[in-house]
Amino acid sequence: MVLKEGNGKVKTLFHNEIIDLIPHRYPFLLVDKITNIVVHKSVTGIKSVTFNEPFFQGHFPQYPIMPGVLILESMAQTAACLVSYSDKSLSTNNLVFFTGIEKAKFRKPVTPGCILNLNVNVLANKKSLYKFSADAYVDGFLMATSEFSAMLVNQEKVLCCLLYTSPSPRDLS
Repeated sequence: MVLKEGNGKVKTLFHNEIIDLIPHRYPFLLVDKITNIVVHKSVTGIKSVTFNEPFFQGHFPQYPIMPGVLILESMAQTAACLVSYSDKSLSTNNLVFFTGIEKAKFRKPVTPGCILNLNVNVLANKKSLYKFSADAYVDGFLMATSEFSAMLVNQEKVLCCLLYTSPSPRDLS
């Protein structure tokens, strides 16, 4: 069941609440609003794509399109918000890292003025490893889909590993 406020309205998280959940900041925060939260199960993220996004300066100035990898990153940030919101203790000392991207398909270009609706579902969760499916829509049209996995990692372990070696997923668990 979608979370609702006391007045019956669907619970929506805005910028200040999102930055309390995930460590991303401008210019790499790629989700503007979170809604339709079903704890531990699904969430919708909203990304308003504007012409002044830094990546449009080089991708491509005459025909600006949002890079596919940034659409995937928007999906992942939406998923991270769900995981963090579902268990608020996870947002304090953990980072989320991609561990795999599968079945990514880009169907139509995302351009300035688009409002991306990022629908993310949890497919599986085992300890600190998660698998998600996600779809990105603009005005009801499917723009991109993907399945991806991610791992929660304690920030202190990441810093320790980065100081001495290139970390492998085994080092971080």
